[in-house]
Amino acid sequence: MAKAKSKLVKIDPYLEPYAEDLKLRSTLYERTRAELGDPVSFADGYAYFGFHRTKTGWVYREWAPAADAMFLTGDFNNWDTAACPMTRLKNGVFEVELVGKNALTAGQKVQAIVWHNGQMLRRIPSYATRVVQDPVTYLWCAEIEDTLAPFPWTDEGFTPAQTPFIYECHIGMAQETGAVGSYRDFTEHILPRIHKDGYNTIQIMAIMEHPYYGSFGYQVSNFFAPSSRFGTGDDLKALINTAHSMGITVLLDVVHSHAVKNTNEGLNEFDGTVYQYFHAGARGDHSAWGTKLFNYGKHEVLHFLLSNLRYWMEVFHFDGFRFDGVTSMLYHDHGLGSAFTDYSMYFSPNTDVEAVTYLQLANELIHTLNPKAITIAEDMSGMPGMCIPIKDGGIGFDYRLSMGVPDLWIKLLKEVSDEHWHMGNLWYELTNRRPKEKNIGYCESHDQALVGDKTIMFRLCDAEMYTHMQKFGGSLIIDRGIALHKMIRLLTASLAGEGYLNFMGNEFGHPEWIDFPREGNGWSYHYCRRQWSLVDNPDLRYRELGDFDKAMIALLKKERLLKKAAECKVIHEDDKVLIYQKGKTVFAFNFHPEKSFEGYPIPAEDGTYKVVLSTDDGVYGGFDRADTKTQYEAANGMFRCYLPNRTAIVFKKVK
Repeated sequence: MAKAKSKLVKIDPYLEPYAEDLKLRSTLYERTRAELGDPVSFADGYAYFGFHRTKTGWVYREWAPAADAMFLTGDFNNWDTAACPMTRLKNGVFEVELVGKNALTAGQKVQAIVWHNGQMLRRIPSYATRVVQDPVTYLWCAEIEDTLAPFPWTDEGFTPAQTPFIYECHIGMAQETGAVGSYRDFTEHILPRIHKDGYNTIQIMAIMEHPYYGSFGYQVSNFFAPSSRFGTGDDLKALINTAHSMGITVLLDVVHSHAVKNTNEGLNEFDGTVYQYFHAGARGDHSAWGTKLFNYGKHEVLHFLLSNLRYWMEVFHFDGFRFDGVTSMLYHDHGLGSAFTDYSMYFSPNTDVEAVTYLQLANELIHTLNPKAITIAEDMSGMPGMCIPIKDGGIGFDYRLSMGVPDLWIKLLKEVSDEHWHMGNLWYELTNRRPKEKNIGYCESHDQALVGDKTIMFRLCDAEMYTHMQKFGGSLIIDRGIALHKMIRLLTASLAGEGYLNFMGNEFGHPEWIDFPREGNGWSYHYCRRQWSLVDNPDLRYRELGDFDKAMIALLKKERLLKKAAECKVIHEDDKVLIYQKGKTVFAFNFHPEKSFEGYPIPAEDGTYKVVLSTDDGVYGGFDRADTKTQYEAANGMFRCYLPNRTAIVFKKVK
């Protein structure tokens, strides 16, 4: 792998002092892969463990190496904890066969009984494909469901989007009524909206079962079970099948960085030990999240996690994954409080090299199963080689999230009035990323919409949104907010990555925040929903923002602008003007709060240009000051146009 190491160093010469660390990265990957064998064949756990139909009935298998004995109980045997003993096989595997066609039936509830050091432990099968909560006792248990039964898929040959325009979404809070939404609701009512708005990819959160709804799905208990809050496994399959029929790629927000610490619901102490799946001692606990941390150095843990990825791809036809909490996985200190200002912070002794190897194996598996699959890393550290192929010494992701960009916007909106925004800093922050590595740009996601924070639109307008969002409302605060909201999104979408992400509702400036029902708010769903009626109402200005977002996405897709490099043409701090070119398209931004410029010089190749998008169009909540009808003739490398304040105009060379 010396050649691969030199390739990564050639891409980024600052890595030369860390050549040995990069060599170790490749060595550990190759060694582990040789020990495991072909990743696809290795990741076969879901087809063996858990519940499966047989010719004579059912079989249930479980890995519990520290268990002294295991039993299966449920309503099929009146919850007798000793009536159905399991047989110990090799390597800590237990098995029981239930003979008879109706030995188990769909909908029956079951639990595993584990005996360890004289204690009886009630556990949910680790490969359970459906886990439900009893509405009276609030206890969780597995429910029999034949997830591997044939489903009438119609998506053969579907190919994921080459340039993802991602609509980040949460099934439960996607509806407007104060309740938990369903997979069916989402399929019928939300998918058509996403398709109409032009997004070609959805990234679904909170799919893997989690006992606490307010965790946003990030404290997983049952890794193979689609959340029963939203419906059945077949309902989720129908959602994905329908999305594919619309040309929409479907990504799973996968949580392999940690797991819920609950013992009655999750993997923690399944066989009576803390070290079955997780690290023992302090290393197994995340101090900030209160969760358990996987031991990626154990082959059995790799088997479980890799099998989980294969399961979601093969059984549910997911097209890829957004890996949550990658920074936490990569470092022993989980990146807490670290600014990663020096390259040494990316390597030993702080790097969890076993986690790096797992991520490499995961990417190899995913792209072997589907070469067009998409993998995205949520990493704020900027780990070198994250999105470089494994053969070149990288970790193998397709994209990393541009996590510094929303931080930039929040900081500016909180601390700096827009007349003092620095154009050069905007250009640098939005274009500065690791060479040869692709990013997903975004100005806000669900993180910025949570209670305790504010969305961009709410931060711009605040309480004024409650009283002045009607058309012709006559509010200077709203006018400013709408103008900057559009400019921020256009600048970010066109510059910050090779893909783009938006959280549902933020495209039209959804007001307020997200707050899941909890004791502190009286278990209210008021803030745990999306108010689609706002953007549907033609008398409200949310419609204008929604229409602009639709036009922006259409332009970026049509001209394939995220695949084209950006060339800076003008940075003028006094004018607050930023102009850049992508292919035959020129973007001109005037962020000045007051000054409009008559005949402003626009650098451009000689030829004829027309306006293809203006944030100042009246239909998008502007004032129609920009001349969008005129064709502009560039001569001697320049043309002139009227450039209104707080306006962005996009020109395209037509001849």
